[in-house]
Amino acid sequence: MYERTRETLADELGVDPSPELSALHVALLRGELGRREENRKTNLRAELTSFVGKDSDIAAVRELNAEHRLTTLIGPGGSGKTRLATETARTLLGDLPDGVWLVELAAIGADGDVAQATLAALGLRDALLGEAPDAEPTDRVIAAVRERTMLLILDNCEHVIESAATFAHRVLGECRRLRILATSRESLGITGEALWPVVPLALPKADAGPGEIESSPAVRLLRDRAGAVRKDLVTDAHTSSALARVCRALDGMPLAIELAAARLRTMSLDQLADRLDDRFRLLTGGSRTALPRHRTLRAVIDWSWELLTDAERVVLRRLSVFAGGASLEAAERVCVGAGGEKDAAVETGEVLELLTALTEKSLILTEGDRAPRYRMLGTIKEYAQQRLAEAGESDSARRAHLAYFTELAEIADPQLRRAEQLEWLATLEAEHDNIAAAMRGALAADEAGGAMRLAAAAGWYWWLGGHKAEGNELIMAATAMPGEVPDEIRAVAYAFVIQFVISGPQSDQYQAEEWIRKTYEFSRRVRSHHPVLRFATPLERMLQGPDAFLPAWESLLADEDPWVRALGRLQLGKLRIQLGHGGRDADTYLETALAEFRAIGERWGISFAQTELANRIAMRGEFARACEHYEQAIAVVTEIGAIEDVVPMRSRQAQLYWLSGDEESSAAAMAAAQRSAERVAWPNVLAELALTKAELARWNGDAEQAHRQLDVAVTMLGDVAERAIGRTMQQDLLGYLAEGLDEARAHRAAAFQAASEAGHAPLVARTLVGIADLALREQQYEQAARLLAASAGVLGLPDRSQPDVARIEQATRNRLGDTKFTEATREGAQASLQELVAVTLAC
Repeated sequence: MYERTRETLADELGVDPSPELSALHVALLRGELGRREENRKTNLRAELTSFVGKDSDIAAVRELNAEHRLTTLIGPGGSGKTRLATETARTLLGDLPDGVWLVELAAIGADGDVAQATLAALGLRDALLGEAPDAEPTDRVIAAVRERTMLLILDNCEHVIESAATFAHRVLGECRRLRILATSRESLGITGEALWPVVPLALPKADAGPGEIESSPAVRLLRDRAGAVRKDLVTDAHTSSALARVCRALDGMPLAIELAAARLRTMSLDQLADRLDDRFRLLTGGSRTALPRHRTLRAVIDWSWELLTDAERVVLRRLSVFAGGASLEAAERVCVGAGGEKDAAVETGEVLELLTALTEKSLILTEGDRAPRYRMLGTIKEYAQQRLAEAGESDSARRAHLAYFTELAEIADPQLRRAEQLEWLATLEAEHDNIAAAMRGALAADEAGGAMRLAAAAGWYWWLGGHKAEGNELIMAATAMPGEVPDEIRAVAYAFVIQFVISGPQSDQYQAEEWIRKTYEFSRRVRSHHPVLRFATPLERMLQGPDAFLPAWESLLADEDPWVRALGRLQLGKLRIQLGHGGRDADTYLETALAEFRAIGERWGISFAQTELANRIAMRGEFARACEHYEQAIAVVTEIGAIEDVVPMRSRQAQLYWLSGDEESSAAAMAAAQRSAERVAWPNVLAELALTKAELARWNGDAEQAHRQLDVAVTMLGDVAERAIGRTMQQDLLGYLAEGLDEARAHRAAAFQAASEAGHAPLVARTLVGIADLALREQQYEQAARLLAASAGVLGLPDRSQPDVARIEQATRNRLGDTKFTEATREGAQASLQELVAVTLAC
């Protein structure tokens, strides 16, 4: 047995069958025979690098290969199609008696012969085929593999797609045991073909921690390849963040990541991450043995570009002006028209077909079923933008983009104040990045008219849809531009500016007055039907005092627009409360406004009215009912995506639950407020949340936490903290936290002065309660009772939503007795506020 084995092995390997061959020699001969046998089953080369991040893809492609005789891996250049194909094929070698054979088509020209390339890959000579010398190459391939169980990998078919498809169809039809695994940037288009899209490597989420970043496939590949050129990459939060930045900038494309890793031979990781805005110039250090089109990032995409038709190039480069993708309608508006001298004009009816072709060629991605959107990976988009500039079309494409999204915002604007607002908000939200990009493009081009028109059209969307910080930035930048702008557009844009100025980080009474006057002036010059201009006159009358502006607001109650009527009624109720006329009439205004907003289905108005009603209900001490109103307000405002509005509602709920003794619900509400705040960039909202936390900390006796949160609020408010309302809130809280009476008295005096400057009745009432607390600390019990009564008089009712009111009342009543307390209360209701405050602060 041993002798026969030795002789057989020696004969098969062509060596001398000497008896001196030992058992070890026989074993070595067996190993060599095995290696030669394996080599006869495949021409796949051993890889020099590990395969990272696509293990699940191998399993999926194996399954497709088992079910279908033709499977094509499709994807953009550099996505790793060839590597996935070869790695999958290696796992199949044991199941294929006749092996796996890689046919590399990239090196042959567009008119190259796929069959001849296959013969070369198989290593077959004409003499072995038993065919006539003049037989066609495809016939020779069929003759060679007809009865073989094997897998052909047709790699890089895109430039010979027609001949590759014809070849595959023919040989699969006549060689029943043959399977083909193809790689291409588009499908072969053969009946029975199975497709597997090769997508970029998964990226870490935006909020991922170091551990999640390091485990993401894209970062794993970058760290693996970087480790081959430098050994000093540590594993810490900063390095992980930088690795993630690189991978995100490169869309998770394996080839781009490998090119980037090669750059780390001469650059630091931070330098690499900071310079990827010029990725095509930077990523040029590919392997010398790679195909020329795989040595630089630009060459990879150049290869795909050269395979496009003129019309496909026109659409691809013009599509690069979109941010966040494009709908078909938008693409049809922006991508049409004549191209360059060599490019044919693209008609509207052709755009869908061209987008489909570009999708099939893996240059654009399609998302969504009902209303597909078309977008590009960042690398391809940057390439297309460079091609757009080369064609001299950057400005014309940008203007077409601006025109389309301005018109879309103008159509949507009135719908945002009706029951259809959810549908239209969803439409605008899908185009949010495009609207912002259109505005920034107009600003960069100094196009005042275009920027102001878009600001006027999108202003309410930015405010309503949870984009206050970005909207504030853009609308203020637009209004600051010099240039000719129609009066109507300017008036509407200015009206939205008022909203941002009054409630925003630049909140300033004098600045608000300036914008109100500008809006009023321009609104008088035009006959506009835009509803926001109906508020120009009441706002202007506000500057003249309450006697003038209350009647002006009342005039809105007869307006033809139901939204204007409802908002006018709501503002009247709110203003009456602020002026200290907060009796039953104010409640009636708020309740009627809520009913009117519900009738038209306007969710922002519903939440606004319910919030004001909740505050009134809470003042009466009905905390559970107030929380129900807040819950309803939160539900409707969440529908429209105004997360900034959710934060103060949840934080106020936390206070009301605390007042009702439900500490568990209070903590849950505050946690919910904090979660919402993490998605908000509006400083005033974050400052309000910090103030609420400070108040709760004070109520719980945690002075240190109260001071800490107050500091956060002051930092958030910036300069606004020095203005009347900000100073009132800050000084009032500090008055409670002050340990010494002199310090408390100074804070109380500052709070009352600031509230008086603001002319805001609830603030004045709040500071009076604080001064009553000072009187209590100084054992001026009658004075404390008088001040509480004065505070209730300012509001029209005692504020039971402030725990200090009940605490001070109970303490003074216990000291004075019911009779003296009642008498002091009566005196306080009739006394002069200034005198009461002066007497207390002078002590």
